[in-house]
Amino acid sequence: MIRLFNVYYPTRTIVLLLCEALIVGGCFLIATMILAGPDTYLVLNYEYGWLKIFCLIVLTLLFSYYFDLYEPQRISERWEIYFRLLLVLGFLSFFLSGVIYMFPGADIANSVLLLGLMFLTVALVAWRSAYQWIIGRDAFRERVYVLGAGERAQMVVNILRNRKDAGMEIVGFGSFERDMSERPDAFQAAVADLDGSRHHVDRVIVAIEDRRGSLPLRELLKLRFNGVVIEEAGTLLERLTGKLYLDGLRPSNFIYSEGFRVKPSQQIARRLVSTLTALTGLLIFLPFLPFVVLAVRLSSPGPIFFRQTRVGQGGRNFTVYKFRTMRQDAEASGAKWATKNDPRVTRLGMFMRKTRLDEVPQLWNVLRGDMGFVGPRPERPEFVPWLSEQIPYFDLRHMIRPGLTGWAQVRYGYGATLAESREKLEFDLYYIKHMTLGLDLLIMFETIKTIIRRRGAQ
Repeated sequence: MIRLFNVYYPTRTIVLLLCEALIVGGCFLIATMILAGPDTYLVLNYEYGWLKIFCLIVLTLLFSYYFDLYEPQRISERWEIYFRLLLVLGFLSFFLSGVIYMFPGADIANSVLLLGLMFLTVALVAWRSAYQWIIGRDAFRERVYVLGAGERAQMVVNILRNRKDAGMEIVGFGSFERDMSERPDAFQAAVADLDGSRHHVDRVIVAIEDRRGSLPLRELLKLRFNGVVIEEAGTLLERLTGKLYLDGLRPSNFIYSEGFRVKPSQQIARRLVSTLTALTGLLIFLPFLPFVVLAVRLSSPGPIFFRQTRVGQGGRNFTVYKFRTMRQDAEASGAKWATKNDPRVTRLGMFMRKTRLDEVPQLWNVLRGDMGFVGPRPERPEFVPWLSEQIPYFDLRHMIRPGLTGWAQVRYGYGATLAESREKLEFDLYYIKHMTLGLDLLIMFETIKTIIRRRGAQ
């Protein structure tokens, strides 16, 4: 896997993206050479042809990203890949048609975009078919043995079987862990078997839940020196899922880990970016403010802005501001989490929540310093003591400023139950561990997609 902005991406996904960038550029370049003929050099170098082709590459990759074509775990069937690919080409065609209509000079040369799109349709469909065939070959899959038989080992097996983009094939799954009381040599026998000709493993994932006196160190060292990669299950799960699983997480994971370092210089840079982003957002939204205020006023009786106490950095309370999306008596019976299709939400409020318009006043909280632009979402003080008691390490999310958006928001969504709050914390802990300015910028970029696709709102 390749690490970018402290997030791990499967190598084959990066290769897929780079190859498609070359294909897009190649199709429009060939179309230019065919239609421009001897004037190709002039078109490319003196009429901004190279820049226009580069913009076409970026547009195509953005549309593909928008339709999850680089996130195969979100796509259940192979036919859906081709359907989304055709949607990408259709949206690209309509978008380019509009651009050329308004700005005729944006065309590379006469009919180049049309011919290039025709080439691109055939090339991308053929490439995706070839790519699916290539990644299915044994030579391009890593053979993995999961050492263990408990719930953690089963979780690793299930994730690897569902994440085809990881390029790992399960060739063995230890069932000897529960027989240790009857067969003390079970671990050693199973690991020694990996060195034989039956498995030919490339990687061993150690998912043994109780390792005291049972970890076959001698056999694992032999495999390691023979070129087999030995990896702990928690490390693999963190890379594949982008979260720190609370099951099996110990204080030593925080003490000895390379992450969880809140550097003053890093916080100053993040604070500066948050302030500039919030200020820019408020200036862009300012012309639309009167229309939103009027819509909220007409939608239902009550105040325009909604004020609510939240828990911020260091456990300190602050007041968060939103546009009101619920009835005025929404919490007459006490504080409660929002639910899907919440009857307390007004019709306009549902639209504002889906588009995140109700969150815009929180940009003022960012400017004030109550929040950062990126960070764990602030929780209500009515729920924090209970969540801290039920979920281990929950208070760690208060070591940094809460955020308007965050890693849990772009990768998971809204949490309205104890189990969902627990899983959200796992994403928040990953963010706190790997927190950098680059990761913040990546989350901001992915937030745009989350808003456009209307994911995660309640």
